[in-house]
Amino acid sequence: MDEITLTGVRAFGYHGVFAEERREGQEFVVDATLFVSTAQAAASDDVADTVHYGEVAERIVELVGGEPLNLIEGLAVRIADDLLARDGVKMAAVTVHKPHAPITVPFADVSVTVRRVRPGEQNWTVGS
Repeated sequence: MDEITLTGVRAFGYHGVFAEERREGQEFVVDATLFVSTAQAAASDDVADTVHYGEVAERIVELVGGEPLNLIEGLAVRIADDLLARDGVKMAAVTVHKPHAPITVPFADVSVTVRRVRPGEQNWTVGS
């Protein structure tokens, strides 16, 4: 299985447990890997035969900017589930970074990664 990966998609959202996070918002960074077959697109050289990564990036920004959640775990699942709805996507791995999380000690980043398989593809694994 082939992969299409977007790294570092930045978007503003209002996710968090604390009132100030919900009120002021903050930047989130998303990495997404879509597990697909690129054979048809490689043969045709036509964007219509693949997952359009520009559209995926725009959708990620919409989802991050959408309905607030307390936890980035839920945001990561929301994004992964949405990406799985695209034709040809067998599995999605999504990492949501929260680089400005309200943590009281110095840190570089905090993130959550989820992996979801399209319903009906539960026996599918990377490399299939």
